[in-house]
Amino acid sequence: MVRIRLRREGLKKQPTYRIVVADVEAPRDGRFLEILGHYNPRTEPSTIVVKEARAYDWLSKGAQPSEAVQGLFKQTGLLDRFARYKNGESVETLTAEAEKAAAERVTIEKTRRN
Repeated sequence: MVRIRLRREGLKKQPTYRIVVADVEAPRDGRFLEILGHYNPRTEPSTIVVKEARAYDWLSKGAQPSEAVQGLFKQTGLLDRFARYKNGESVETLTAEAEKAAAERVTIEKTRRN
């Protein structure tokens, strides 16, 4: 079974994550099949970048997102667009819509201090 999940990157107490497609039995930071994007929870607001077309491909093949990744996909609107993709809408229009939504999201590239 294939899963879409987070892989931890970064220094100690400064995590960033990659959104990867991996086998269920592979360790968290172990072998993976493909990188779909990245997530940085330390920026204000958090930075989420996803390759939408590849995510649609893996989801249509039966890959299951983890709970954390499912929350990120809901936050970016990917799951809603994937439902429209299953109903027959083209990938090009959906990715263009996703790029437009990502451009509208306000992102400050400074990391916050805790």
